[in-house]
Amino acid sequence: MPHIKLFIPGPIEVSEKTLAAMAKPMIGHRSGDFKKLYAAIQPQLQALFYTKQPVFLSTSSSWGVMEGAINNVVGKKVLNCMNGAFSDKWLDVSRRCGKQADGLQAEWGKPVDPKALDAKLATGEYDAVTIIHNETSTGVMSNIEELAAVLRKYPNVISIVDTVSSFSVVPIKMDELGIDVLLTGSQKALALPPGLSLFACSERAFERAAQIQGRGYYFDFLEFKKNAEGSMTPSTPCISQIYALQSKVEEIFAEGLEARYARQAKTNQLVADWVVARGFEFFAEEGYRSKSLTCISNNKGLDMEAVNALLKKRYSAMINCGYGKIKGTTFRISNMGDETEATISELLTWLDDCIKG
Repeated sequence: MPHIKLFIPGPIEVSEKTLAAMAKPMIGHRSGDFKKLYAAIQPQLQALFYTKQPVFLSTSSSWGVMEGAINNVVGKKVLNCMNGAFSDKWLDVSRRCGKQADGLQAEWGKPVDPKALDAKLATGEYDAVTIIHNETSTGVMSNIEELAAVLRKYPNVISIVDTVSSFSVVPIKMDELGIDVLLTGSQKALALPPGLSLFACSERAFERAAQIQGRGYYFDFLEFKKNAEGSMTPSTPCISQIYALQSKVEEIFAEGLEARYARQAKTNQLVADWVVARGFEFFAEEGYRSKSLTCISNNKGLDMEAVNALLKKRYSAMINCGYGKIKGTTFRISNMGDETEATISELLTWLDDCIKG
């Protein structure tokens, strides 16, 4: 099959260097070599998470950790903040886990409202809350600083924050913000293949988990904590992915965190400028647009499936034609990961050609 370069919101393009790192010889997952590998990347991962807590590695999609978090910290009732396909799904997942759950619904295209969150938590009904920082389906980035300020008013409420499509795109300072569970996945801005999740937990989250029955084993926070003390994972990890992660974090810190954030902001702005110049409209509310991808309203009524097919045929690249109930009425362009001003500019030139075609 020909290589189609991915400008979709995930999985995103994986570099040859990263793929090569995955081809290293296998090692035993209980060996000293694995312990060295695990321990070696902890300081950089903690810096990326802005935390002093250990960063856990889970061989799963991010939904595994998201569901696991529900089973670990929800004792009474969870409030699921909803403003898109993925955050909306969390309410269903919470109920499937047998938990009492309510949704705090915002219109698609709008952020989670701190005032609405405050009003809900003030009822005292909830002991946990879920938030997706960057709703990938709509291209909306909620203001995590404002939301975290609300959450700090309620010390008995454990916060679970999904940063799957914002992690390493913008700084998310876990300890400073007081976030209890911060999670992300490998296939978005980290530019790794799918199948690896990363997360960290506050001491409050561990204390809550210790009070909860029925946490299971695979995603038991206390099992992760116990194993991490010996630089191991509770179950067999995807070692090749962890080699790739090691390679990627080395790249990230060679570039520098601030430089990485700035690069992705510039590539995001290039897409935004193109949207305005071509007469399209943004789906996300102004002031809350994602820095990792752009969700664009198809206000011109173009056949974006045909445009995308032409993009694949002519240039071996692809974008995304919308997700969930806004599939077809929107399209999405990712700028996260390893993309540069040159690669995004090239994509936009290709898109111009294919739209004309």
